[in-house]
Amino acid sequence: MNRSSLSEYKVLVFSLLLISVYLTGCLKTENPVKYPFGTFPDSVFNMTDLNSSYDDYNVSVSPISAELPLIFSSNRRSTGGQFDLEQASYSFVFDRFTGSFEFATAMIDDDFLTKLIDKAETPGNDFGPYRLYSSVDGYEYLLLASVNADGNLDIVYLKNRPTNTSALPDIYGPYQAKLLNTVHDDAYISFDLNLDSAYFISNPNGDFDIFVHNRPVDKDIASWLNQDYAISAVVDSVNGAYDEKCPYVFRKIMVFASNRPGGFGGYDLYYSIFRKGNWSSPVNLGPRINTSSDEYRPVIGYHPEFNNLFLIFSSNRPGGKGGFDLYFTGILFP
Repeated sequence: MNRSSLSEYKVLVFSLLLISVYLTGCLKTENPVKYPFGTFPDSVFNMTDLNSSYDDYNVSVSPISAELPLIFSSNRRSTGGQFDLEQASYSFVFDRFTGSFEFATAMIDDDFLTKLIDKAETPGNDFGPYRLYSSVDGYEYLLLASVNADGNLDIVYLKNRPTNTSALPDIYGPYQAKLLNTVHDDAYISFDLNLDSAYFISNPNGDFDIFVHNRPVDKDIASWLNQDYAISAVVDSVNGAYDEKCPYVFRKIMVFASNRPGGFGGYDLYYSIFRKGNWSSPVNLGPRINTSSDEYRPVIGYHPEFNNLFLIFSSNRPGGKGGFDLYFTGILFP
């Protein structure tokens, strides 16, 4: 064997040894990640650090910020009287090695949220805060229901440019949602995924029903809501002869509260699925979530690295701090 052949032979042997070591190492190394996706647990957590001995409900889960802020209604400041807006945060950690889930909440004092709440609050009750971002006009929106001069609830909105700099953006509003508001109570607005349909409640016939109004593609949220009043459509498939309240739409799922017969007592939480152009008949969320007390204002949350959704809702069930408390749980819809 000449020198050239010998050198080539040594290179070949060395390369084979490297490949062998690499393959052996791969075979010996196990992937420590046992849970590639997180799972929100089906236990119901009391959001203890946010709750008080008064009524705490109407949470808004913000889809805008990674800081996971919340705005919710509470009558704690008036010791059980008027409902105002409060700010808080929530966080969770899922361990992909062990499958353990940790959940934390805290009251916060964020400069922008303080400015937003100060601008939104009225001398009367403020209910059902709901935040969204519209790519149509580049504004963030806060929508809520506030008591007007006649003592009825009206839907109002505020808007601002995204908070992506150190300077706090200007906040415009509150403005009346003239398109939707009636001489009755109008509240708890929620939009579908494409922001082309708004769902809300009103009580023109005495009991509360869920209504829907569709947005034309050429209108941004503000200019659409600022149009003159026009009749909204009743969502017949989910409404009954009792009160349907607090609709929240996430993709093709609607959750809401109702005191219709056949539940577990008081207001229960229900869901409906949008199929073939219609909402399905409501289904009770069952005894894991509903109790003989009142369950109210459900909100669906989502995280791309989890294989299920989560639900935040309010309940005045025993075992809380008093009045309505906020609760958190994982959920999977059919």
